[in-house]
Amino acid sequence: MHFPKTIQKVLVPPVKCQGIKTKLIPFIAQNIFWEGKGVWIEPFLGSGVVAFNMNPDNALLCDTNKHIIKLYQALQDGSINAFIVKEQLELMGAKLAVHGIDYYYEIRKRFNDSANTIDFIFLNRSCFNGLMRFNSKGGFNVPFGHKPYRFSKSYITKIVNQIHKVQQTIKNKNWVFKTQDWAITVSEVQKEDFIYLDPPYIGRHTDYFNTWSDNDAQLLANISYNLPCQYALSMWLENKYRRNDHITNDWQSREIKTVSHFYHLGSTESLRNAMTEALVLG
Repeated sequence: MHFPKTIQKVLVPPVKCQGIKTKLIPFIAQNIFWEGKGVWIEPFLGSGVVAFNMNPDNALLCDTNKHIIKLYQALQDGSINAFIVKEQLELMGAKLAVHGIDYYYEIRKRFNDSANTIDFIFLNRSCFNGLMRFNSKGGFNVPFGHKPYRFSKSYITKIVNQIHKVQQTIKNKNWVFKTQDWAITVSEVQKEDFIYLDPPYIGRHTDYFNTWSDNDAQLLANISYNLPCQYALSMWLENKYRRNDHITNDWQSREIKTVSHFYHLGSTESLRNAMTEALVLG
């Protein structure tokens, strides 16, 4: 498998989170040049949308968010499938329609106690604005999205189809999903690998799961200079309100491709607007 590649139809994952790259997939795929001989590595997997669409033969896909990793591990080993998700979301959706906000918070408490994967999907699709946010103790803390009839038949079908497509993509692939700190993942790369870096965005997604400081961002930039393999980093560059000085200060010596798009996901209006995205190549 060689890259770049042209993607006609983007595979949308069943997980929603801030900064998801769904609309940027064609741009990313067309600007990555790699022979595909090694391992595709992602230290910040997030929704998984880039990996699922790049679809390499070999991959190491990591994140500190254990719930996302647990979901994709379950789809990989078959302990969860589209039928199970459909059955459970139909039951839970019916209860949400009757009990509304009380049922949502009941499931949120249960999830924070047990880390149930189906509960994770339910919360991710019924919480406020589809946010992925956890408190300092690791508890999911996004409020209810105020849509008790969220899980219509068509909406459940949409989620189930996403689950099925991801499961088919993972099937028979040499992919490893791992809960792991980014620095450990980066230290494992080899010369023929390709590493795609999609860290939490400075000033935008600091509460995704772990904190991400300016020092972390600068350390990642410094480490990238000595990577033995090719890499790409996704990061916001600017919008009408401000510019990301981190790109200018720490990545400017690298090749930078840009594209404009629109964020529909964010906790405030200032986080949902036209954005110039940077793809840093090394």
